[in-house]
Amino acid sequence: MFTEFAELDVKPGLEQEFIAGVEKSKPAFLRSAGCHGLHLVRSVENPSKFVLHVQWESVAHHMELFRNAPEFQEWRANVGHCFAAPPNVWHGQTVV
Repeated sequence: MFTEFAELDVKPGLEQEFIAGVEKSKPAFLRSAGCHGLHLVRSVENPSKFVLHVQWESVAHHMELFRNAPEFQEWRANVGHCFAAPPNVWHGQTVV
């Protein structure tokens, strides 16, 4: 199991719209092969910063299958206009 960490800077004033877009996109993620769930974390110090955690069966499920699927286009249509900068995405695996 791998976790995708997507660090997201949202345009000021669009934070609630972004949160609603993530909620709207959740079913698209959960329909995707290899997705085991997700949650969104918001910074307390900077409310325009978020981190999306998505649990994937493998990195390939995220980078190859999801990124080339209609569900990815649905995700971007729901939230892409809210991004202040391109997301910083990386993958991690629990070691302890």
